[in-house]
Amino acid sequence: MKALITGITGQDGSYLAELLLSKGYEVYGMVRRSSTESSDRINHLMDKITLKQADLLDQLSIIELIQEVKPDEVYNLAAQSFVPTSWNQPVLTGEFTALGVTRMLEAIRLVNPKIKFYQASSSEMFGKVLETPQSETTPFYPRSPYGVAKAYGHFITVNYRESYNIFACSGILFNHESPRRGKEFVTRKITDAVAKIKLGKQQKLGLGNLDAKRDWGFAGDYVEAMYLMLLQAKPDDYVIGTGETHSVREFVEIAFAHVGLDYKKYVEVDKRFLRPAEVDLLIADNAKAKKSLGWKPKVSFEGLVKMMVDSDLKLNQA
Repeated sequence: MKALITGITGQDGSYLAELLLSKGYEVYGMVRRSSTESSDRINHLMDKITLKQADLLDQLSIIELIQEVKPDEVYNLAAQSFVPTSWNQPVLTGEFTALGVTRMLEAIRLVNPKIKFYQASSSEMFGKVLETPQSETTPFYPRSPYGVAKAYGHFITVNYRESYNIFACSGILFNHESPRRGKEFVTRKITDAVAKIKLGKQQKLGLGNLDAKRDWGFAGDYVEAMYLMLLQAKPDDYVIGTGETHSVREFVEIAFAHVGLDYKKYVEVDKRFLRPAEVDLLIADNAKAKKSLGWKPKVSFEGLVKMMVDSDLKLNQA
């Protein structure tokens, strides 16, 4: 089996590449020539995977890539994925995160409609939630340009599945973190700061809304759900999350306590980190994934926080 992963240099891409290699796949990764993204997360895999240049903004490059690689499966994980940036660059976010999906599906339709396709959808599509918990049938009400773009990507995937009979699935993934998370994301920002404060390299940590609640899981668990979706007899969409909700404050508390510190002495609320429109509560109803895919998360919330803190302590001591 051959798999093509867009966004292979990202958190999810690196874990997915590891998983597929362990299943005996030939793994190809799509990278942009001008990419400023470093390949740190996949350096250990470089002799086992093949990287190919193409760009989600360039239709022809994607068609040529699909023709060359001839993948059995395509996992579209690439996006402008940082929510705050989507406020500053809404048009670019739309180009990558929305229209990029269409370009990839169009390439599959033109080259080989038998290719199985996975689209990385997001719980940010639920935004200002209309019911709790959120399932596959919960209406979307996105609260950021990123969430809006993801909703487009989600529905265009459904549209190509129904219009052209393409095996196209969307995983509506709730927040998933790991030691490989970028430092611009709040979870990694916290664990990196905790390590630096513990080691005397930093004094304070500025954060936005401490009461925002999320359903946080481990990225390594979530890529397994992506893989399982493409093994099913029929394509479908699945909510992937833990079914638990925790506040940013809880995350902070566990992270600081893990190194024997009281967060109240170090954390300050900084208005610069508040969003124009906040998503207050996200929590997954993962019943369908459990029943149909046989999937469930293995790493607990507390286990995830501690894993990330331990990793950042090592990195900061190096």
